[in-house]
Amino acid sequence: MALRVLPRKAWRNWRRSADLRIPLRSTEVEDASRRFLLYGAVPLWVVPGLADWWMHKRTRIEHTSGTRESVVHAVMMTEAGVPVLLGLLARINPLVLSVMGGAALAHGATAVYDVSLAVGEREVRPIEQHIHSFLEVLPLTALAFTACLHDDQVRAALRGGRGARDWQLLPKEHPLPARYLAALAGAVVCGVVVPYAEELWRCLRAARTVQAA
Repeated sequence: MALRVLPRKAWRNWRRSADLRIPLRSTEVEDASRRFLLYGAVPLWVVPGLADWWMHKRTRIEHTSGTRESVVHAVMMTEAGVPVLLGLLARINPLVLSVMGGAALAHGATAVYDVSLAVGEREVRPIEQHIHSFLEVLPLTALAFTACLHDDQVRAALRGGRGARDWQLLPKEHPLPARYLAALAGAVVCGVVVPYAEELWRCLRAARTVQAA
């Protein structure tokens, strides 16, 4: 079953096809929507994520809600990151859309738990709550634009995905440009992975200090 879901042969040559063209001056709705998704919604996720990390740092998360909340943040990043990764690399089909929808629901539920955990342990300022609103809506925005760009696959998913490749994880027919993927990966690493790894490290260090005392 795993081999059918993930056909390894299809991924061996995934970069050999011509890159997807993203016209920067086209006024066609499809081109404009794809530009907003790739150059707007997805990269913008880094900005409120970094701002939220700064708010955690200002309220000294390591001495309040500590490791427990920091781990929840890592879970939320995974819930948002996996569907983004699939959307960037894989062909959009009922399988990928289902993963995206499920991840969006899980991310929303985890966000509610995160806030309920935080408000009982540390000060959550209005500006941080406003930052949270961006973090919650951006995954839904990305999902909505992806669905609009691939309405045929949405219809296929609603019909149960009866096609031979509807439930296989396949590479895009035309991959996104390598430069774009590299730049986005660098932004995510610098603006999300590194700051939140630092947060978790601070929380673990503070917890060890308390235990040693």
